[in-house]
Amino acid sequence: MTEYEKKMVSVGSLKKGDTIIIDGAPCKVTDTATSRPGKHGHAKVNMMAVGLLDDKKRNLIMPGHDKVEAPIIEKKNAQILSISGNMANVMDSDTFETFDLEIPEELKEDATEGKDVLYWTLMGTKVMKQVK
Repeated sequence: MTEYEKKMVSVGSLKKGDTIIIDGAPCKVTDTATSRPGKHGHAKVNMMAVGLLDDKKRNLIMPGHDKVEAPIIEKKNAQILSISGNMANVMDSDTFETFDLEIPEELKEDATEGKDVLYWTLMGTKVMKQVK
């Protein structure tokens, strides 16, 4: 696995909607529950998260003072140059770099040549998120 941009965050500070890395996959936190510290222990945080790239549900339970990795997500704009099947050839609006992005199922009818799209770069993967 290649090295990617990430930061360390405290488990106790995470809220619903934050992104973390569980089992090497970037995930969005859908629910957190914190248990009280016990007689000999620390407060535990029970987190439910959904994969940003694969939509898999994941669960993480760890002490609230521990740290976890959080992916750094770059949000960028691009313009669709051409479409072939479920792939769009796009050009970044800032760097003018061209590359292929997979068109998600929910954006298929909106994605047409010449339209601007919002894409995310996370953990070395580019994902189309929105058609403007």
